[in-house]
This record gives sequence, structure tokens and C-alpha cells, in this order.
Amino acid sequence: MHNIPFPASSTRRHARERALELLYEAEMKSLPAVAVLDSQTVPPDLYTAEIVRGIEKNLAFIDDKIATVSKDWTLERLAVVDRQLLRIALYEMYFAGDVPTAVAIDEAIELAKQFSTEDSPKYINGILGALSDRDEQL
Repeated sequence: MHNIPFPASSTRRHARERALELLYEAEMKSLPAVAVLDSQTVPPDLYTAEIVRGIEKNLAFIDDKIATVSKDWTLERLAVVDRQLLRIALYEMYFAGDVPTAVAIDEAIELAKQFSTEDSPKYINGILGALSDRDEQL
């Protein structure tokens, strides 16, 4: 993957991918995501940093949202990539005011198709769709 800033036209998509990489690395190394973010030789672009810092700051809220609709699956049972994609999408849905809910969901599904299992896009769509239907603030 890339560890350099990208042109404005592709910033958001690449920022999400890079945030996924950093969040995955943090979980695999049992480190705070911000520590992994801050340790990068070439700092990630601003939106990547916003996502990682925003997730870490709001992790309890985000994980609670996932748990409220994730029937028969604890957060720990989810694949690491799926868990992080849900966190990215929920950060964008609840805290990034300029990202429409549909865009956050679509981006998470596309990244799941690229980086996770065959069943992941459907599962992620179900979780995010259920939350967007339940929460009027979105």
C-alpha cells in the first residue's frame, strides 16, 4: 500500500485504505492506533490521520453501536479487517460531518470486497444499514 499523500481527486478513498492499514497494524501489534500513526516515517495525509484519531477518541461509542446490531457476534469474533472497516464507516457516519451516510457505507463495502472475505461486504452492509435505519441523526 501507499504511505504518501495523494492527489485531491483520490484522497478520501486512499485515506480510508491507509487508515485501514494503520488500524490493522495497531491491532496486530496491540498498540494504540495513534501510536502507529505517529510512528510513520512519512506522515499519512490529513484525512487518514483524522480517521485514525477520530476512531481512537470515539472507540467506545463506535464499538457500542456495532454491538447493538451485531446479533450473535461479539466484536472480538469479527475478522480484524471487518471490525476496522465498520469502525471507519461509523466514524464517518457519526463524526465526519461532510461524508454522507450512503458514501460511508458504499466505501466500506468496496473496501471489504477488496480486502476481506466473500461474505464480508454483505455483513458490513447489513450492520451499517441497520444502524443508519435506527439512528435518526444520520
